[in-house]
Amino acid sequence: MATSRPPIRSWTAEILQPLRTQGDPLADAVIAELFADGGIAAMNSLMQSFVANEHPVPAGLPVPVQRYFEQATVLPPWADSARIAAGEDLFWRFGPQVVLTLICYSLPFCYLGRNGVPVLALTNRLSSNPTRRIVETAQMVVDVMQKGGLTADGGRGRLTIQKVRLMHATIRRLAPTAPTWKNDFGLPVNQEDLVGTMLAFSWIAVDGLEKIGVELTDDDREAYVHCWNVVGHLLGIRDDLLPISAAEAKALAMAIAAHQFGPTTDGQNLTSALIGMLVKMLPGDVFDPVPRLMIRYFLGQQWAQWLGVEDGFLADLAAAPLRLGELTFSGAIEDSKTMSAIAEKAGQAVIDSIVYVARGGNRPSFAIPLELRQQWGVNWTS
Repeated sequence: MATSRPPIRSWTAEILQPLRTQGDPLADAVIAELFADGGIAAMNSLMQSFVANEHPVPAGLPVPVQRYFEQATVLPPWADSARIAAGEDLFWRFGPQVVLTLICYSLPFCYLGRNGVPVLALTNRLSSNPTRRIVETAQMVVDVMQKGGLTADGGRGRLTIQKVRLMHATIRRLAPTAPTWKNDFGLPVNQEDLVGTMLAFSWIAVDGLEKIGVELTDDDREAYVHCWNVVGHLLGIRDDLLPISAAEAKALAMAIAAHQFGPTTDGQNLTSALIGMLVKMLPGDVFDPVPRLMIRYFLGQQWAQWLGVEDGFLADLAAAPLRLGELTFSGAIEDSKTMSAIAEKAGQAVIDSIVYVARGGNRPSFAIPLELRQQWGVNWTS
């Protein structure tokens, strides 16, 4: 007898709009206390300690931050270890494709939010090494989705999430002081933007895999969404906003898109920078058309155009077919079989390239567990 599925909740603008004024009380209180004790200098010192010491928790943290790490480490009671393990297995099998999907689908998806993208643009301008954003985002996904990343006490995944949560609270404190900030944007890194970003890493990643021809089961989809629901909880997203199924995750992502998405200069600039960074990171010039190709394929014509990825390059591709190794691709790139072959080669090239990217300053190198390097055939030894 088939098990009935719970109904998918309806997400309307009337439900979503109030979320734009809501932050994360736990993390916000920590940053407020830290700011009261030492001002911006204290917060800068905290962020610098996180940069230099990604794992484990840095020693000598201020008392409010120490309390926070003690409070924010517990998994929610609904976390399912079997589903988490299944989500980790999916990442084990298709990690390079997940990373490519993250860069060419998840990040551009986030850049489409009219009122959410200004804070991304602001923090991007403050970064001295924009390429680092790609590497550090990929590092977070590897930390979370490696075996034990979420379930092990003191695991890299949970620690990374806890640090990101405090960084979000710092942005909420400081971004409104920027001259370019407008009240219409809402609270920086608010609950709608948090859950929308979480969905970009969960349902959008699953959707991206299927768009490039990866065959997933219902259990695969539900397990991966569940993993990122646990991440969402640890990041301070309200539990009642976390989707109870992959179908509801899709519905919520599309509702947020309907509420927020549109063309902006910030979104176009971030997408252009993303494409430029990928072209620079990947070897030679054979991969140059791939970032625009993949973004256009994943997002579709309308969303891609909103981000400034026009269709003109498709004519160039038809005139000068893309050649990757022994494979040649022309302008007929709308089928998942062709895109799967491109994604497999490009994903592997992205992983190989990321491990060599200098992150700047005293930041540690990109870290992939040995078993994942072996599984994915990463061209790197340490």
